Amino acid sequence: MPADNKSQIIIRNIENHSMPANLIDLTQLLNEKMLVYPDTTPPTFEVTNTVDKDGYREHHISMLSHTGTHIDAPRHIMRDGKSLDQFPLDKFIGSAMVIDCRGRNDISLDFLQTFESRIAEVEFVLFYTGWQQRWNTESYFDNCPIPTKEAAVWLSQFDLKGVGVDAFSLDKIGSATVVNEETIPNHHVFLTKGVLLIENLTNFDKLPESGFTFQCFPLKVENADGSPIRAVAIIDEQLTG
Repeated sequence: MPADNKSQIIIRNIENHSMPANLIDLTQLLNEKMLVYPDTTPPTFEVTNTVDKDGYREHHISMLSHTGTHIDAPRHIMRDGKSLDQFPLDKFIGSAMVIDCRGRNDISLDFLQTFESRIAEVEFVLFYTGWQQRWNTESYFDNCPIPTKEAAVWLSQFDLKGVGVDAFSLDKIGSATVVNEETIPNHHVFLTKGVLLIENLTNFDKLPESGFTFQCFPLKVENADGSPIRAVAIIDEQLTG
C-alpha cells in the first residue's frame, strides 16, 4: 500500500475513534535550564503579564528553531531546500518502528539490513540509543551510536518520511560554528532526499518495536528550517496487544 494511503487510513481511524490507542509523549520538556547544542543560544521564558496585575498571564518566549525535541527541514542545510511549511500535513504522521541501538559503537549497514523487511513497511524509523537517559547532563554530548554514512545512504533509499533519534543528532556532536557536509554527512544524506530528521526524542523505552503511529507536527512558520514539536506515539492496541 502506498505510504500516503497508509497515512490517510491512520488519520481517518483516529478521527473516527475506531482504533483503540494509547498516547505516549516522546517530547523533552522546554525550560531555561535545558541543554542546547554547543555554541547555540538557550531559550528564555519571560513573564510579560500576570493575573494579579493584568487579569491574564502571558510569556514572551525566545528560542532557536532547533531547540529541544525538534524537526529538521531540508532548508536547514540547503539554501533552496524545502521548508517545513511547504510539506503536506501527512508528512508529519505515519507508521513507525524503533530500532534498539543501545550499547553499539555505531549503526552499521550490516546491522540495519537485518531490519530490511520491517523498514520497508513503515514511514518513520526511530533509533533508540539510550541517550534519553543522559538528557540535561554533560554526557549527553558524548558521541552516541549514529548511522555510518554507508548505512544512512542505504536507509535513505526507502520511502521514509523521517528518521528520529533519542539524542542530539544523527551526526557526531560538533560545534554550530563549523557546519558543512563533512561535519554532518548524515544530515545531507537524508535531507537532500526529503527525509525529515527528528532529534532529542525521549521515552523510547515505553514503545513497542512496531505497531504504532508516530506524529511530529511542527509549528506553521513561514520558511521554517526547523521547529520545536510535540512528538507523540499512538499505540495501536489491536496490533501490539
